[in-house]
Parts: sequence; C-alpha cells; structure tokens
Amino acid sequence: MPIRAYLCFEFMLLARVEGNVVATRKHPSFEGWRLVICQPINNAGEPEGVPQVAIDPHGAGMHQRVIISSDGAATRKTVGDKKSPARWMITGIVDEKEPGVPI
Repeated sequence: MPIRAYLCFEFMLLARVEGNVVATRKHPSFEGWRLVICQPINNAGEPEGVPQVAIDPHGAGMHQRVIISSDGAATRKTVGDKKSPARWMITGIVDEKEPGVPI
C-alpha cells in the first residue's frame, strides 16, 4: 500500500477593504456576520489578484488595510458551522507598515 503525503497550504494576504456585500439570501451560517469585499494588494498598495469575499469579525473600515486568511476550517469554526461555505476571514487590521511607522 503506497504512502501518500497530503500538503495543506493555507495562507494570508495583505488586502484592502473595498466594499460591503449585500445579499437578500445567504447561507444560514452567515447570519449576523458582516461580509466585505477585500482586494489583495502588494506592499506598495497596488491591486494584486482577484477580490475575495471575507467575513469581518473585527469591524474594518472602508479602504482599510487588513490581513485575510484562507484557512476555511478556522473560518467555519468561527461561524460555528462545519458545513459553512465560508473560506476567507479578516484576521487582523493593519495600522503600521513597520513598528512606529503608521500607514
């Protein structure tokens, strides 16, 4: 019997909040959660990649820099539903480029 190794790549991205998601119908696990559109950016603040819809448990403001995580298991645990389609979540709000250097 062959041995198989499975690698799980979860990563975080620097992103900017670009808008709110408004839905007349959504998965029950999203009830009570704010959904935002996050545009991944590089260190210079330029767009990089496609926007992602993320759960925002921190209350990030429009155009604020945030860190988003694609760890779907942690996101599903946060919303309290193992079968939730949630994948992206804001894990932090960026307030400094470097210690002592505000954005």
